[in-house]
Amino acid sequence: MATDRTGAQASVTDDPAEQRYEITVSDAGGTPATAGFTAYRDRDAKGVAERVFFHTEVGEEFGGRGLGTSLITEALDDTRARGRVIVGVCPMVAAFLKKHPDYADATHPVTPEVLTWLQSALD
Repeated sequence: MATDRTGAQASVTDDPAEQRYEITVSDAGGTPATAGFTAYRDRDAKGVAERVFFHTEVGEEFGGRGLGTSLITEALDDTRARGRVIVGVCPMVAAFLKKHPDYADATHPVTPEVLTWLQSALD
């Protein structure tokens, strides 16, 4: 379990039913609250298992605590550990990937085909 910049305990879990990773933060009394999430859809791209991240958000009241970075880091690490390739449609995920070239071996670019597929997957 990680801690955020305030020292609060934070944990990231995959919620496959909702197709998203969630970050939960515990307050001083140990009560957990969902602080944010990054949503994804899985697709088979010509025999390659991709996880397409399309939306990330952290609640305003949790801003500035490094939770977005923790959330994305753990979600991408889990995705890579599961043998899936990362596609960062979400601007936050895309910016993270740009700053962290060590994920390059586990990513595919965002293409018009991916965007068309994603739109149909979300409809």
